[in-house]
Amino acid sequence: MKGPSRSANIVLIAGILLVAVNLRPALASVGPLIEDIRQTTGLSNSQLGLLTTLPLIAFGVISTLTPLFTRRFGIGGTLLGAMALLALGAAMRAIAWLPALYLGTLFVGVAIAFGNVLLPSLTKRNFASNSGVITSLYSSAMALGASLAAGISVPLANGLQLGWRGALGIWAIPAVVAFVVWMPQLSRLTRSEPNRSFTKAMHHLGGSKLAWHVALFMGLQSLTFYVVLAWLPAILINWGYDATYSGWMLSLSQAMGIVGSMIIPTVAGRKADQRGIVWFLAVVETIGLAGLLMDPGGRIALWVSLIGFVSGGSFGLALLFIVLRAKDSESATELSGMAQSIGYILAATGPTLFGGLFDLTGRWTYSLLFLFVIVVFKLWMGAKAGTPGTLH
Repeated sequence: MKGPSRSANIVLIAGILLVAVNLRPALASVGPLIEDIRQTTGLSNSQLGLLTTLPLIAFGVISTLTPLFTRRFGIGGTLLGAMALLALGAAMRAIAWLPALYLGTLFVGVAIAFGNVLLPSLTKRNFASNSGVITSLYSSAMALGASLAAGISVPLANGLQLGWRGALGIWAIPAVVAFVVWMPQLSRLTRSEPNRSFTKAMHHLGGSKLAWHVALFMGLQSLTFYVVLAWLPAILINWGYDATYSGWMLSLSQAMGIVGSMIIPTVAGRKADQRGIVWFLAVVETIGLAGLLMDPGGRIALWVSLIGFVSGGSFGLALLFIVLRAKDSESATELSGMAQSIGYILAATGPTLFGGLFDLTGRWTYSLLFLFVIVVFKLWMGAKAGTPGTLH
């Protein structure tokens, strides 16, 4: 059977990148606006942490169930519905009603969960021979969306007088664009019949050490990413920097994540063994965290750049592990669902725990020390996941 044409693959890649760009702004736009949200609503740090934790909980629940949706609606239909739900959730957060803020955030989380799970599956299915490059492209697009949202949230809220609600709600617009552009894929992405039942697949993955290593690496790198996304601006504001500068430092971190997302999966995809790359990322992250902790009044841009590079690289590597360790597209969807479900449930504890440590101690020192512990466990799981092999 003749495969897809070159033009069809280009259109598919463009659609994947547009979906990917939409998978972070609704989350990355919250951190720089935390102080504005706090002043308007009077929410505590722990309650504000829920704005990041709720999507992660949704990731954890929906990721496992995603294969059920793809069996019913196909990958194309499921992603189309995800973009519609993302637009709805983002728009709801512009409503001046506190429950709408949290419900819209939950909808956003559900929508993003589908995208998170299905992009590795599409890569395995349509671009297996170029998995490293395609993973680099769409993980970079995700980091680009996060960087853009982090950088312009405060200017949108204050400079354009949209307020924090308008700055959150505006991200419904690119989601609508992605919905429209993705529609042609409904007819182009044929639906394949599953080779095994959902229950049997999950039971098999649950007994695989390799699947657990991939899942825990995904979770630990996500925990760090969402802690930084939620709290870096608040940390810098607490240290005396203004909100605009703090927002741009988060944007810089996310921009360096683009660099990491471009480089690490591409290099890792050319290797059978990724353990050396895992060690490299752990060393660079340790340097960045140590600098941020011990030099809070100095080279902030350098430290957040290192942290951002590792964050983007680790995320891209986690996605690549899913592609490399799965034997086919169906198992990639299942492994992606398991890895992101378990991983994001673990990651969901991060922002609330990180903020809670500050509430308890009144200092960010202990919260940052917590991230050093995460580096050690991430290195351990990453070294296991980076060992050559595939799921049996």
